[in-house]
Amino acid sequence: MKEIISWVLRHVPRKYLQLVSHFGARALSILYLGKGVKCSVCGSEFRKFLPYGRSGRDNALCPHCLSLERHRLMYLYLQRKTNFFKDNLKLLHVAPEYCFIDRFERMKNLDYITADIESPLAKVKMDIHQIPFPDNTFDVTFCNHVMEHVDDDIKAMSELYRVLKPGGWAIIQSPQDLSKATTYEDASITDPKEREKHFWQDDHLRLFGRDYGKRLEKGGFKVTEDRFVMDQLTPEEVKLFALPANEIIYFCQK
Repeated sequence: MKEIISWVLRHVPRKYLQLVSHFGARALSILYLGKGVKCSVCGSEFRKFLPYGRSGRDNALCPHCLSLERHRLMYLYLQRKTNFFKDNLKLLHVAPEYCFIDRFERMKNLDYITADIESPLAKVKMDIHQIPFPDNTFDVTFCNHVMEHVDDDIKAMSELYRVLKPGGWAIIQSPQDLSKATTYEDASITDPKEREKHFWQDDHLRLFGRDYGKRLEKGGFKVTEDRFVMDQLTPEEVKLFALPANEIIYFCQK
């Protein structure tokens, strides 16, 4: 199974996967019936989650809603530590994830806008370097696993800051190598195989280090590095929801 999923992720363009992958995952869900893990997003229970990723991470993808480890973590964080489910909020969701879209659209407290440069799931087509909304438009922005792909991450961060209202907040997560003190970039690396070797994926332009929060601050944000998993969740919860044990939540405020 790992090998099949890895091949599909490497060879099928993402925009097509976004349209059809939920059909395949749900067909496979019957093989994973059980009570070993639970999805914090959709509430489904399985013996374990599907493998996922180009290297085939075990116990990663919910067959029902397609949440990954980071999505299940973010959903718990939104429930337990923010006003997301309580207050009336105008939300910009960049590169919207399948597991969230319908759920957020049904929430009566949200004025919800999805946007992306190529995703068929997004309603607004846009370049994150030039967000087509006025200053101080949104209460909340989400933009996860995008900054490693863009030409200028600081510019993209500053655009997300610009469209936030004063007092607004954002969650902007990216892959990180926590063994590195600083972000690694090298524009001369253009070969896909070399990019995957250096940046973990052939369409990544950088690999963020422990300075990721400082880069978000360069975009204008006040950043809280919240070690939510490590400090506030029990080992039983981490195992039940199959969460990324070392991920830091970057809570960004204007």
